[in-house]
Amino acid sequence: MMQILMHYRLAVTSRALAAIGGGYVVTSLAVTALALNLPGHAVDRVVAATLIGLVVMPCAVMWCFATRTVLKAWLGLLVSGLLLGAIIWLGGGV
Repeated sequence: MMQILMHYRLAVTSRALAAIGGGYVVTSLAVTALALNLPGHAVDRVVAATLIGLVVMPCAVMWCFATRTVLKAWLGLLVSGLLLGAIIWLGGGV
C-alpha cells in the first residue's frame, strides 16, 4: 500500500514539474517563434505573441495532467519544444 502511494506521489510530482518547467519552456519558445515569424511591426508581433503565450501555458499544463502516462506528458513537451526550437533556428532567430 505504501509503495503504491509513493508511486502515485512521484507521478504527480513529475507531472507538476513537467507542467511548470516544461510548460514555461514551451511557452517561451512559442512566443519567440511567433514574435519572429508573425507579419507586421516588431512591437505588434511581440504583443500578439505574448497574448498567444497566455493561451499556450494553460494548454501545456492541461496536457501534462490529461495524458495517460507521465512519459507521454514529458515526450509531448519535448517534441513540441524541439519543433519550436527548429522553427526559431530556421527562421534566423539564433
